[in-house]
Amino acid sequence: MQTHILITGASRGIGAAIAASLTSNDTKVVALSGADGDLANPATPARLWQASLDRLDGRIDVLINNAGVFEANPVDNADADWLANWNHTIQINLTASADLCRRAVLHWHERRAAGRIVNIASRAAHRGDSPAHWHYAASKAGMVAMTKTIARAYARDGILAFAICPGFTMTGMADDYLASRGGDKLLADIPLGRVAMPEEVAEMARWCALDAPASMTGAVLDVNGASYVR
Repeated sequence: MQTHILITGASRGIGAAIAASLTSNDTKVVALSGADGDLANPATPARLWQASLDRLDGRIDVLINNAGVFEANPVDNADADWLANWNHTIQINLTASADLCRRAVLHWHERRAAGRIVNIASRAAHRGDSPAHWHYAASKAGMVAMTKTIARAYARDGILAFAICPGFTMTGMADDYLASRGGDKLLADIPLGRVAMPEEVAEMARWCALDAPASMTGAVLDVNGASYVR
């Protein structure tokens, strides 16, 4: 029987690489992008979940939350702008993912079925981020905590949850950040000497989605070239 997989944020970068790594005769993949719906709208996750269920014949076995934004929010912004930017990032990066995780857990409980969740978080969840990215770090730390909670709560039901924390990865989002913060200096902080490739993160996500042993549920996996070790 094919494994049915739902991936968000799959139009480019890490998400596109994950979709490519999981596409085979043994899987059926729905790879969502921003064109399918704006996750800043709180009503979007429910609609995307139902639409994906319809495309996957009423069964989803694996949920991979990759959609996210990385937008500067300087502390000296006007109060209203700072709060709006904070809420926008938290809604997309954390709340929308939580909504989809909740629907996945309810789906598996209703079907009395096992399932897997893979959440793409960030190195920032552990070490923080720049002064203009409090909201991004907070959203990814929340994603890690949520993943651990799901793993602890539902392991006995066969529901497994994993988080992956990339550092800088060769995507458009990382390119913009490297350019704005001085790429050479940031690369000097990565012992490997380079940023990660999307395919490296994708391989970890593929393994968690399909092959990781059940006893690994709740694990948080780093892929950052030893720029942050814990």
